[in-house]
Amino acid sequence: MATSSSIVELLSPYPPGWGGVLLAGAASTILISLGAYVFGILIGLTGATGKLKGSRAVVTLLDFYTTAVRAIPELILIIGLYYAGTDGINRMLSTLGFPSIEINGFLAAVVVLGIVQGAYMIEVLRGAILAIPIGQIEAASAFGMRPWLRFRRVVLPALMPNALPGMANLWMSVTKDSALIAVVGYQELALATRLAAGNTKHYFLFFLAAAVLYLAITLVSNVVFGGLETHFRRGQPKSA
Repeated sequence: MATSSSIVELLSPYPPGWGGVLLAGAASTILISLGAYVFGILIGLTGATGKLKGSRAVVTLLDFYTTAVRAIPELILIIGLYYAGTDGINRMLSTLGFPSIEINGFLAAVVVLGIVQGAYMIEVLRGAILAIPIGQIEAASAFGMRPWLRFRRVVLPALMPNALPGMANLWMSVTKDSALIAVVGYQELALATRLAAGNTKHYFLFFLAAAVLYLAITLVSNVVFGGLETHFRRGQPKSA
């Protein structure tokens, strides 16, 4: 069993301690999650609009996308999209006479997780938009507001209170799903933990440290989303 002094040495942020590796992995997890989350929001807004106002073909395509992504386990999707996407891009470049490229691991992780996030975000935002009283949108149109101005001043403030609980859950989900990126070799917190534990053989110590870091990310995220919900619900009556 490790003594308290050896634990401090192992978790030190300076070599030969592995604390710096874990903190760098945690930073990568946050950056990957944030990038994927923003990409997922962009997909969600576009997809929700398509489902509500698109043609039958667009709605059918979006239904297939959201159903397939939610039905297939994230691990299979991540591995499939990462390797199949990389291979598909290089095959297309080869056909066009260009040399193959090495896909940036961080960018690939963001895109893959963002595609997964987008399927869930579409339904969260679509439900939030449907919850807006139609009279508010019709009134904005009657006042001559253009679509972007109407979205910014009427739709967005009205949908956020309804969407935030689901969006908060999706943020928590993507921070955990980022651990699956370790299977394609990109070093975030999960892979950094495995490397530290494997090299030192102190598995319990480092996986416990990783759990504490994930918990810290969650607690800070709860504070942030709590503040956002308070902001967007200002002026609304509080529930009993």
